[in-house]
Amino acid sequence: MSYLLILLVLLVCMALMDARWKLFLFARPGPAAAVLLLGTAFFLSWDVSALAAGIFLHRETPLMTGVMLAPGLPLEEAFFLLFLCYQTMVLFTGALRLLQLRQRLPAGRSRQ
Repeated sequence: MSYLLILLVLLVCMALMDARWKLFLFARPGPAAAVLLLGTAFFLSWDVSALAAGIFLHRETPLMTGVMLAPGLPLEEAFFLLFLCYQTMVLFTGALRLLQLRQRLPAGRSRQ
């Protein structure tokens, strides 16, 4: 259960940063939600394929809820993949924003 709570706290923190600077989900909610859902679905299907091939294994731990989405696929994995996709897009759009701001600085101005 602890792992799921940590993931939820991290998702909330990422959403707060996104809301503050309108980087991804808060900038364009429709397309961003589609990207998050497609990315999470892609990585979940990847995990299911790896589980079926015997590449990934699930081990029980007291930190998890024990709720399984599929054999070997815990609930926490879906939240982790959602966080991974959200974090990647916030970092990407944040980096783009920084690059755009940097290009707008006058040539002789010092960067602090």
